[in-house]
Amino acid sequence: MWRNKELQSTAPGAASARVGHSRAVSSNPAEDTAPTGSWLTPTIRVKGQISGNEDLLVDGKVEGRISVGEHKLTVGQNGQITGGLAAREIIICGKVDGNQNVMAESIEVKKDASMIGNVTTRRIVIEDGARFKGSIEIQENGKKAAPNMDNSAARALSKSAS
Repeated sequence: MWRNKELQSTAPGAASARVGHSRAVSSNPAEDTAPTGSWLTPTIRVKGQISGNEDLLVDGKVEGRISVGEHKLTVGQNGQITGGLAAREIIICGKVDGNQNVMAESIEVKKDASMIGNVTTRRIVIEDGARFKGSIEIQENGKKAAPNMDNSAARALSKSAS
């Protein structure tokens, strides 16, 4: 699905699951939100923390925190994440579970997606048909959501600035 032709030609016998870079465009609207950075395909399973400084598409299963700083994090339709999320922009098409902290400047929970967690953001969109359970804390316009901090650190920072 998200195969880079260059990777295919260099590893013809390799498994179809890949971690890499792509600028793929698909006919699936949920996949059109895919980043141009890295991705985890549906057969990839990760236990542990993921951090980076580029856009990331997660279409596999991740058990742990994901932080991509000032970049976009997309949870694909096959994506399943149990852990906190931190990014500038988060788009959820799959499942985010575990009642964890989610921090971003903007968050979109797409139709048929599922999210359980506590959200801190400036903007949030929850489409019809999406499932959401948790709390939402809207940041003031003058304050920037800190995508690399956990909620307790962000709350302490916002209280000290007041």
